[in-house]
Amino acid sequence: MLFTGKPPEPLGLQAAPELGGPFHHFRPPFTPPPPPPSPPGNASRGQPEQQQQQQQQQSERSRRPPPAWARAHGRPAEARAHGRRQPGRSGPGRGMERGGGGGRLVKSNCIKTSKYNMVTFLPINLFEQFQEVANTYFLFLLILQLIPQISSLSWFTTIVPLVLVLTITAVKDATDDYFRHKSDNQVNNRQSQVLINGILQQEQWMNVRVGDIIKLENNQFVAADLLLLSSSEPHGLCYIETAELDGETNMKVRQAIPVTSELSDTSKLAHFDGEVICEPPNNKLDKFSGTLYWKENKHQLSNQNMLLRGCVLRNTEWCFGLVIFAGPDTKLMQNSGRTKFKRTSIDRLMNTLVLWIFGFLVCMGVILAIGNSIWEYEVGACFQIYLPWDEAVDSAFFSGFLSFWSYIIILNTVVPISLYVSVEVIRLGHSYFINWDKKMYCAKRCTPAEARTTTLNEELGQVEYIFSDKTGTLTQNIMVFSKCSVNRRSYGDVLDVLGYKAELGEKTEPVDFSFNPLADPSFMFWDTGLLEAVKLGDPHVHEFFRLLSLCHTVMSEEKNPGELYYKAQSPDEGALVTAARNFGFVFRSRTPKTITVQELGQPVTYQLLAILDFNNVRKRMSVIVRNHEGQIRLYCKGADTILLERLHPGNQELYNVTTDHLNEYAGEGLRTLVLAYRDLEESYYASWAERLHRASMTSEGREERVAQLYEEVENDMVGFLVSRPLIVLVALLCTRSIPYTSLLELLGATAIEDKLQQGVPETIALLTLANIKIWVLTGDKQETAVNIGYSCKMLTDEMTEVFIVTGHTVLEVRQELRKAREKMLDSSRSVGNGFTYQDQEKESASKLTSVLEAVAGEYALVINGHSLAHALEADMELEFLETACACKAVICCRVTPLQKAQVVELVKKYKKAVTLAIGDGANDVSMIKTAHIGVGISGQEGIQAVLASDYSFSQFKFLQRLLLVHGRWSYLRMCKFLCYFFYKNFAFTMVHFWFGFFCGFSAQTVYDQYFITLYNIVYTSLPVLAMGVFDQDVPEHRSLEYPKLYEPGQLNLLFNKREFFICIAQGIYTSVFMFFIPYGVFSDNAHLADYQSFAVTVATSLVIVVSVQIGLDTGFWTAINHFFIWGSLAVYFAILFAMHSNGLFQLFPNQFRFVGNAQNTLAQPAVWLTIALTTVICIMPVVAFRFLKLDLKPELSDTVRYTQLVRKKQKTQHRCMGRVGRVGSRRSGYAFSHQEGFGELIMSGKNMRLSSLALSSFSGRPSTSWIETLRKKKNAGGDGSAASSPSGGGLDRTLKV
Repeated sequence: MLFTGKPPEPLGLQAAPELGGPFHHFRPPFTPPPPPPSPPGNASRGQPEQQQQQQQQQSERSRRPPPAWARAHGRPAEARAHGRRQPGRSGPGRGMERGGGGGRLVKSNCIKTSKYNMVTFLPINLFEQFQEVANTYFLFLLILQLIPQISSLSWFTTIVPLVLVLTITAVKDATDDYFRHKSDNQVNNRQSQVLINGILQQEQWMNVRVGDIIKLENNQFVAADLLLLSSSEPHGLCYIETAELDGETNMKVRQAIPVTSELSDTSKLAHFDGEVICEPPNNKLDKFSGTLYWKENKHQLSNQNMLLRGCVLRNTEWCFGLVIFAGPDTKLMQNSGRTKFKRTSIDRLMNTLVLWIFGFLVCMGVILAIGNSIWEYEVGACFQIYLPWDEAVDSAFFSGFLSFWSYIIILNTVVPISLYVSVEVIRLGHSYFINWDKKMYCAKRCTPAEARTTTLNEELGQVEYIFSDKTGTLTQNIMVFSKCSVNRRSYGDVLDVLGYKAELGEKTEPVDFSFNPLADPSFMFWDTGLLEAVKLGDPHVHEFFRLLSLCHTVMSEEKNPGELYYKAQSPDEGALVTAARNFGFVFRSRTPKTITVQELGQPVTYQLLAILDFNNVRKRMSVIVRNHEGQIRLYCKGADTILLERLHPGNQELYNVTTDHLNEYAGEGLRTLVLAYRDLEESYYASWAERLHRASMTSEGREERVAQLYEEVENDMVGFLVSRPLIVLVALLCTRSIPYTSLLELLGATAIEDKLQQGVPETIALLTLANIKIWVLTGDKQETAVNIGYSCKMLTDEMTEVFIVTGHTVLEVRQELRKAREKMLDSSRSVGNGFTYQDQEKESASKLTSVLEAVAGEYALVINGHSLAHALEADMELEFLETACACKAVICCRVTPLQKAQVVELVKKYKKAVTLAIGDGANDVSMIKTAHIGVGISGQEGIQAVLASDYSFSQFKFLQRLLLVHGRWSYLRMCKFLCYFFYKNFAFTMVHFWFGFFCGFSAQTVYDQYFITLYNIVYTSLPVLAMGVFDQDVPEHRSLEYPKLYEPGQLNLLFNKREFFICIAQGIYTSVFMFFIPYGVFSDNAHLADYQSFAVTVATSLVIVVSVQIGLDTGFWTAINHFFIWGSLAVYFAILFAMHSNGLFQLFPNQFRFVGNAQNTLAQPAVWLTIALTTVICIMPVVAFRFLKLDLKPELSDTVRYTQLVRKKQKTQHRCMGRVGRVGSRRSGYAFSHQEGFGELIMSGKNMRLSSLALSSFSGRPSTSWIETLRKKKNAGGDGSAASSPSGGGLDRTLKV
């Protein structure tokens, strides 16, 4: 296989300079290799002569490289021979022989998501760790301490903590990467059947090469990007599930080209010697362009012929495929972002603060060094006899220079390395709390929550934007037939004895379908009235279910007698056909020309005349059938906005009642369809069928002509007859040239529930109240995504407007975005804030964004994938971001995995906000890796999202606990820890600075060396760790009850530069009194004039003051807090007395010389009075300030705590969400996740087979009650447009303090 030309930059491929085309090219040639077959009219197997001349002329006119289309065909004949191998792999390489001419081998099928290996781990990991400014800072101090002339502290005081920090971080990173290696090995060592020397042999995925022929069996994952050659199905069809790629679990169809579909045995495949020329590796999941040259002919290849890596073969016994792309070149891996080194905003702030502290440290060192030089020059010269300078010191200036470095070492404890050890320990504890949370454990799947990283916990408390997948993340992707409307009556609600709607309770019995032996036992329906209408022979109800049993593309399979299994292309169709099955209209089988239905026990066969397939433009599908009486009838189902315009205007009452029912269903978030039918005259149908046949045979404009004929038969004479006078109608009916047919008659409507995951609406409502914006990025269609938006209460009736962007060009998208901004600004101007759009265009992007975000009203934005591609272009991305950020909710539909990552990156780039991405499929991996925080849902779409994530759990509802409880607590604890840590270390270190003015700036320390070493490791480490791990301001249920408590983290209020300077000021204030009060006492007391007694007094005062301070800072006392705080004090005194004991002096006389000093010092009443006075003066201002703040300007957490104390004996009031009705203009609840093309396959008979395989996953499932609308509409006089003024529910919640 050979790459030629210059592929796009992201692919990381290097082109051979002498080859000229961006095409991926390989060929499995003959043995012996014959001359390459030439395409018709191309004798040289290179490019046609005309194209050669054009390219030559172009190169003469311009020195620039030719465009892609020119280079694609401009490859010399010898280049096309590269990558040649013998059929039937052999030898260790078994791939492509490397030819000359600068070609290169393609990449293997081995994938790699890990960051390190055994060789690169140490250098790369150390490089990453020393990107932390603090680590570099401590390494610099270590080097200084190794210089004896300036070091006043032992080198081990720095190297031991530094090595400990580096080791802990390295072990954590190695563990994370080990699991990535384990996952990679698990995937790379999967087995696949590869055709080698004419025999199928088991091979590991990593050994698969481009050009290999692979056999796949049912339910197997596709190992690489394959060209489908043949399958067990007729005409080379196969069914695949693409959940790992686009999140959709409904089956899709792929088909081999006819020329290879007959290669069904290994003997024929072993002699397959075709040559494929295709596009280079790229990330476009829905597009593929290539050509197969075989047997002197060329055959065009498209995405319909490809099986992409990550897909799963379904309902197909086997298939053979030719490897086109392997490993990192596959489209799945091209859409997977790189593993990024994630750091929290606090980490980044810490880097800045460390630089500032280092600058402050240098300033203090300069001041003290200048003082040393002056003192040595003025005073020190007089003491040279008994205090001589060192040999290397020859001047006061040089003495000051050495003193500078000595003070840098002494004062370095303003940022001790134990800070980073403590941070890692606290983060580890927070991670274990997440793992141990029983309320985030899913018993159904036996899946606990898992913190897969320990570095991002406090970032969970600062999230402002959530980017969520839809299918499998918000929904279960389970469609349930919920309600229906037939002949002016709505079915599906549970009624009480008086006929009023009632809640679905535990004692409610579902409808009994025991009369029907073919009923699906998992189907649940709660309204017995519908079954009674069927049994009573209601003709409208019978026709309703007859339509559902006929108008579809479902395939039926009967594995055992009476056991039906439906294979539906979309779960919507499966739900509708299953409903008809349970109510007695059982779809049994189909052929290309017939459909067999068992109607109330009687088999009836209908002649299938035509299937008018579904597409996103028509938004409907129809079938034309002939019953046993010879009557031709068209059955149609589709969107209400489409079909209601085509209905017979005669029965206005039926129209109005059905419309009301549709409004009700859409208000409940259900997916609606309208059902209709019409009778056709035989002569009209014959004429129409003949014209359809001619249109389908044309080569130009085929799709447009067929669409016009579909429109005609579904809409023939409707608009014309309604809009003309009666005389025109009579004239037409008398004209024999247009045979009479009936108009489209309304039959009813269906409502399907796309079951949300449990707790999704409540979770989204709660997160919205916490000022978190939620964007849904889905590969699903627009109607489906919008309806899910209403179901989960992202979109509500109360919203001012929902903007839908569907432009196909850059200009259209720009105009739609600007129109949306104009409406928002006009709305703001109408309420009197005075902004005009023209004025805002003159402002900067940030200014406009801030203005837009403050507009009156609530808006939502829905944008399609093709429009998003234009919106993400460099010259328009800011306009898109401004518009989107001004909206309360954003839904992006039909987006690719790469577009998901680009949207996240856009917000990260310009908003400087913490982002979180959550998804459950491989198509979400790029988004998860790009966001600050990635969350994987361990659902039904594989584990790739979980493996790429930072946190994982099984249900979306657990996100509220992860953020509002664990995230908020982690942020709170980390901020309090950092504030206290900086305070206690500045209080400890600045004493040396003040002492320098009284010791001749000699770099003499106040405390002894052992106290300096043990202060941050023993005396003050455990209390602050206990606070950092266990502290909380309010209980967890209050955190969920008052989501506004989350906002301080978003605004970064608890630890920022201002809070840092306040902590520093408090530490400096404490150090002043910590030094000068004992110094003043000792100056006037002859019994306490020695240096060691002074050191003991200052050290004891410091330990007591910081212990009292952490007691004030602790908001949640546990036994561990008590033990650590008071235990640390006890340990301090125990070590203090031990170091001044006679026993240690006898063991180490040179180290512990001051025998009995501590005992004598602390026996003096003046010392304890000094300690008490110091403690009171240092602590009382803090107590007074906090008391006044609590009384005059309390925070929400203070108020919540007060409320909790007042009401602790009262029963907790649970939140109650009321059921309110939906009023306002009608909007469509239509959504139909269906693909065009199934109807044509059915009519051709290509997908008809007899097989033992069955699809049980699309059978009916139990239904549960839907979440009702939570909020009433503000203004009933809204716009009736379904797109611009949707109606939905919301949450009205008042925080009571």
